[in-house]
Amino acid sequence: MGGSRGLHPPFSPYTGEKIAEIPMATAAEVDRAIEAAYQARDTMAKMPAHQRAAILEKLVTLLEKRKEEAAVIIAREAAKPITTARAEIQRTITTYKFAAEEAKRIHGETIPLDAAPGGEGRVAYTTREPLGVIGAITPFNFPMNLVAHKVGPAIAAGNTVVLKPAPQTPLSAFFLAELLQEAGLPDGALNIVTGSGEVGQQIVADERVSMISFTGSAAVGKAIRNQAGLKRVVLELGSNAAVIVDKGVTIDKIINRCVTSAFSYQGQVCISLQRIYVHEEAYEEFVEKFIAAVQTLKVGDPLLPETDISALIAPREVQRVLGWIDEAVQHGARVATGGTAEGNCLLPTVLLDAAPTLKVSCEEVFAPVVLINKVASVEEAIELVNHSKYGLQAGIYTENLHTAFEAAEKLQVGGVLINDTPTFRVDHMPYGGVKESGLGREGVRYAVEEMTESKLVIFNRL
Repeated sequence: MGGSRGLHPPFSPYTGEKIAEIPMATAAEVDRAIEAAYQARDTMAKMPAHQRAAILEKLVTLLEKRKEEAAVIIAREAAKPITTARAEIQRTITTYKFAAEEAKRIHGETIPLDAAPGGEGRVAYTTREPLGVIGAITPFNFPMNLVAHKVGPAIAAGNTVVLKPAPQTPLSAFFLAELLQEAGLPDGALNIVTGSGEVGQQIVADERVSMISFTGSAAVGKAIRNQAGLKRVVLELGSNAAVIVDKGVTIDKIINRCVTSAFSYQGQVCISLQRIYVHEEAYEEFVEKFIAAVQTLKVGDPLLPETDISALIAPREVQRVLGWIDEAVQHGARVATGGTAEGNCLLPTVLLDAAPTLKVSCEEVFAPVVLINKVASVEEAIELVNHSKYGLQAGIYTENLHTAFEAAEKLQVGGVLINDTPTFRVDHMPYGGVKESGLGREGVRYAVEEMTESKLVIFNRL
């Protein structure tokens, strides 16, 4: 990193207009942010739980009052359709509510030492203590709620935070900082640094940082894991999430849910539905009704309430995905609808008969593209779902209880959804993956556990 500050102008993904000028942090500025968090760690660690909870409760109140303003920020900087942005703000409020509650119930347990010979006359218990400085690195796609999943539990547990938001969506993070300052968070407890990947690398490498919580690509996650040394690391990485549709399922009941799961926020969701495997007895009906529903989606300005699909985060992403679609077609896949772009908006795209070796099948598309393939059995579908380097969440629709249990046992993912799509998430459930989808778990209580250390205390009755 250089020694002089530069300016990064985030652009609206939809209109291309510059919406702000954001300073790019120098190495010295990142160092000062880390030092501020390091100096404030004792203040946060000693703060009573009820005070930490009160700060988060005040944040909830402030966010409720300004939630439309917050939604517009997301719509402008991330091109998230305004109705979806409003839903994100509501989830963000819920996440901070959970964090306020969890701040008041962090506890350990008693240990019966006399269960072992030689343990007589001793009393033992555990406590949970904050780790110190949490380095939080967040992506563009949920610029307020994914930040909340790191900042909320960190504050609840008595940690301090150095937050690096995505370069495309820094305004949401600055908005949060403003509200937390008003809510009474002590100076130094939250520090925001903006910039390129070099900023993140500096946070990861710094010995004053006790833990890295990262959401983003598998490639960057691996690099963080390799660089972090003995730091605790939680990684929420990529996915190419799949759902299985068994025979005997009432197709009309699930079509809208599947379409929403595939195309919400242009498919730029870690658990966006990317692969659909449909039993051959239901395939024709499913495809026909799915395509008809997709063709009703409205593409356009994210600030208009009728918009379902808007621009991808950057023009290069449009070109990347069009290239992947072209590769799929050249290798035998069929475009049932979509497959083209209007400006920076990629039309919602359905591909049929895409081979499992294609990029659209085995990589994370992160765009409004979904594959529908025919299978002869659920067993075949499970093998295809597992034929992936990722394993975040997967779903199955079935009327057969035995089939549901078999899928729950055999699917190699962090979360199995029975009679739902893999795109389901509420903010207090354990959330995370296996394989290249990550390490550790989020979900407020589970994140608090990751951000605290267990300490054992033993009293010997002399």
